[in-house]
Amino acid sequence: MNKKVILVVMAGLLCSKGLLAEEQPRSFVGEEVVVSATKTLNSIVDAGGSSVTVVTAEEIRKSGKSTVEEVITGTLGIDVVSNGGLGTQTSIFMRGADAKNVLVLVDGVPFNDPSDPNGAANIANLTVDNIERIEIVRGPVSVLYGSHATAGIINIITKQGKGKPEFTIGAEGGAYGTWKAYGNAMGKIDAFRYSVNLARLKSDGFSNVDQRNPLIMHPAITADKDGYRNTTLSTNLGYQLSKNVDLSNVLRYADASADLDGSYKYTDSKELAGRVALRVNTDPVTNTLYYNYSSKDRQYYDNSALKTATYKGYVNEVGWQADAALTSNNTVTVGADIQNEKMDNWSAASIYAPASAINKSADLKSVFVQDQWHVSDFNLVAGLRYDDHQLFGGETTYRLAPSYKLGDTLLKFSYGTGFRAPSLYELYDPLYGNSMLEPETSKGWDAGLEQRLSDNFKLGSTYFRTDYTDLISWVLTDPATYDGKYFQVSGITKTCGVESFIEWNPASSAFLTLSHTYTEIDAISPVSEARRPKHKIGISGSWKVTPKVTLNTKMDWVGKRKEVYAFDLNGNPVTSLDSYFLANVSASYKLKPNVELYGRIDNVFDKYYEEVWSCATPGRSAYAGVKVTF
Repeated sequence: MNKKVILVVMAGLLCSKGLLAEEQPRSFVGEEVVVSATKTLNSIVDAGGSSVTVVTAEEIRKSGKSTVEEVITGTLGIDVVSNGGLGTQTSIFMRGADAKNVLVLVDGVPFNDPSDPNGAANIANLTVDNIERIEIVRGPVSVLYGSHATAGIINIITKQGKGKPEFTIGAEGGAYGTWKAYGNAMGKIDAFRYSVNLARLKSDGFSNVDQRNPLIMHPAITADKDGYRNTTLSTNLGYQLSKNVDLSNVLRYADASADLDGSYKYTDSKELAGRVALRVNTDPVTNTLYYNYSSKDRQYYDNSALKTATYKGYVNEVGWQADAALTSNNTVTVGADIQNEKMDNWSAASIYAPASAINKSADLKSVFVQDQWHVSDFNLVAGLRYDDHQLFGGETTYRLAPSYKLGDTLLKFSYGTGFRAPSLYELYDPLYGNSMLEPETSKGWDAGLEQRLSDNFKLGSTYFRTDYTDLISWVLTDPATYDGKYFQVSGITKTCGVESFIEWNPASSAFLTLSHTYTEIDAISPVSEARRPKHKIGISGSWKVTPKVTLNTKMDWVGKRKEVYAFDLNGNPVTSLDSYFLANVSASYKLKPNVELYGRIDNVFDKYYEEVWSCATPGRSAYAGVKVTF
């Protein structure tokens, strides 16, 4: 029934007589400019055989969404899972891999949390404010980014100031007592450019424990609403010191608080990501020196408002990159960096575990080289990297990504290796840690074809496979006490599948996309299969009805998923989560050239679903706002 709903709605959009206005809302896949696939500026089609998706600022604006989590949900090859409402733990699975195998960057700054048990990234507090685009590169890219990039990367890039000074203020509100206020200033004055944004988001929320699930217990303590507060400051500053020398600085700081259910009452989080870079262009070589810094500070409080746990993670990174355009069709990139990860965790004694404290760090030194060739319709990207970890020594990774354009047909292929260093928690936790752990490794390849059938119709499909070895997993060692330890698990976890898309631009005012992701997982541990659907279908459409009115829709059907370590109120194990269909709509209206009204309705049909067993999700909810630019 849900698949039929998708097809009916899509047919209605495609047959609409209103798709006859004048403006094109977005471009086809491959026409966007990206940095993350090669660490140099390229169009996607010139970035070799890389599998890349770009979520643009325009798409973010039209969605009306407030968080990165909401924006990338449903993206090709990506599954995002939350343990409740705003601010709860959020995991990203890419091509079926665990969240720990995905590296998240903010303007190139590592955003994964060294204090997290697996070193994964939690994007719950990342809002869309001041974001220019989100670049997603699927497949192993450790050759450029080192540890954690065994499944791929997500790079969130901040807007840069340009043109005459511009100021924007806005406010919005809606369901669950949610409101947001924000302001932005951006522009360029002589050699100085700037983009500064300050936003405050607050929501009364809903109970994170699913009150609509009749198969779980509903103690009174979980019936209350779990609210969320977030203040985010984002800046991107730059100064052109001379014709060939540029200094830039980006910073993103979030101060957030989320109410919780269970043993914790609420959590306070402070997150900072910053970068300073000096770029010197001495044609044909451009050198960049940079310093990256990120920190996470999470404080947990019990139901008596007493602090019971603190998790702090820090990353300091110093690096150099040189890009040499040796000929008009060849660019060689070399780079080196030193990265230090540190965690400082503390937790009070509880009925589950004694008090513990961990204060540990590890250094990682890296060098890499990459060569890009563009010969007529043939593109080739090849790279080699060596990482030297303070604890386990050296690790070599490499990648080869060719593509060939034959008329309106693009053939692409990539093969790469990756590694993931054990997290500091996996190594040193007093109860579960194992200092003998070695790195996890991966080998992955994909092959795809993209075909333009006409000027306004394009389709493509990519097969992928990645094998993960030496996976680190928590293993139960004493069933009586539920004690366990992290061990290297023998065997290979395999993920494979097909990512397909169709794009149609039926008129200059409309753009429609249909995508399907098929994922097959053969895992050693059932945890590595949990909450990832085998099938996922997405449809998105944008229609500029008049020069003032724009309508957008996004629909996702998510198939049945496996669940682990879950039980109903009778003690029966829960092994699966039902499939579901979600439809969202949004619209904007230009009241004046500098005044825009906008709104959205999420979960239009008020469908009931769970991403995690017993954790609530929002029902039908509406939001509206106004934005003024001057």
